[in-house]
Amino acid sequence: MPGMVSLAKALGEPKEPLPVPSKVPPLPKGVGNYPAPTLKAMGYKESPTEAASKAFPGGETAGLARMAARLKDAAYIRSFEKPKTRSTAFDPPSTTALSPYLKFGCVSARRFYHGLRQAIGGQKHSQPPGSLKGQLFFREMAYLQGLTIPNFDKQSGNPACKQIPWSKEPKLLKAWEEGRTGFPFIDAAMRQLKELGWLHHLARHAVACFLTRGDLWVSWEEGRDVFDRLLLDSDWAINNMNWLALAGVASWSPPFFRVYHPVPKMDSALNVQDPEGKYIRQYVPELRKMPSKYIYAPWTAPIEVQKEAKCVVGKDYPKPLVDHEHASKANIARFKKALSSAPKAPSTSAAGSSRKR
Repeated sequence: MPGMVSLAKALGEPKEPLPVPSKVPPLPKGVGNYPAPTLKAMGYKESPTEAASKAFPGGETAGLARMAARLKDAAYIRSFEKPKTRSTAFDPPSTTALSPYLKFGCVSARRFYHGLRQAIGGQKHSQPPGSLKGQLFFREMAYLQGLTIPNFDKQSGNPACKQIPWSKEPKLLKAWEEGRTGFPFIDAAMRQLKELGWLHHLARHAVACFLTRGDLWVSWEEGRDVFDRLLLDSDWAINNMNWLALAGVASWSPPFFRVYHPVPKMDSALNVQDPEGKYIRQYVPELRKMPSKYIYAPWTAPIEVQKEAKCVVGKDYPKPLVDHEHASKANIARFKKALSSAPKAPSTSAAGSSRKR
């Protein structure tokens, strides 16, 4: 990110957005009206949930209204630091939730950028990478990487990706996708993804790490495909950049041996801050009557407590797919072995227009 900040500074401020046109010219002769494809035509079997339609109503009007409401709160804009936002905040979320509108072009990135400048108004404010301007820089960084790194969306032939011998585990992948891992925080996040088509970035971090280097040892490409299908804000470049990072395989990844615990503490980097488990009770209804003491690790509850909560682990809710302590330790060793035995990756300096998708 320091490099991206320096590049942005060298390039100067982006241009102001163009004014809204007073009229739209007619289509050229011979060009007909083409309706938007249906969800069914795009391969989706289910319609959007009522909750998703309420949380993210489509279109420019809704996107501009959401942006305007956020920009109106100058104190929020100036103090925003994304790593400090709550991963379990869902109604309302702790971030702007503008990403789907930026992805579809309902909200202009330039308009948002200059709106941030106006809201900041020369006052003291947070800085990239955690600030809202920093989030736009991350977006541009992903586009730059996606443009210049060959095979950016693959492990094979990708000079920016460490070559790791991931396992093929379709049953584990399916359990993860459906929110049936036996770890309530992970399952709540995956079920929220399916219901709303959106997740807080730290919840994305948790589930991505869990699927790959943390616990299940499944390829990041498999998880990336699930996100690509289910996220409203799925963006080819950003999705791939994030999965490369969270799988520990890229130069911009955190250290591969630092994994998120699927039973997060309230003061962990996942910023859960939800000791009562409201987030879990919302998205994992089987656990709604589980005492807060056991809500993040229900298998530790005495059987009498499980029966009282009407949620017996192994019957009403899955047992954990893995022993995290054992799995994460074994995966770190596998990762280290793969790195020590892998040939040196080719330089990314030659990356350019040869990128394949």
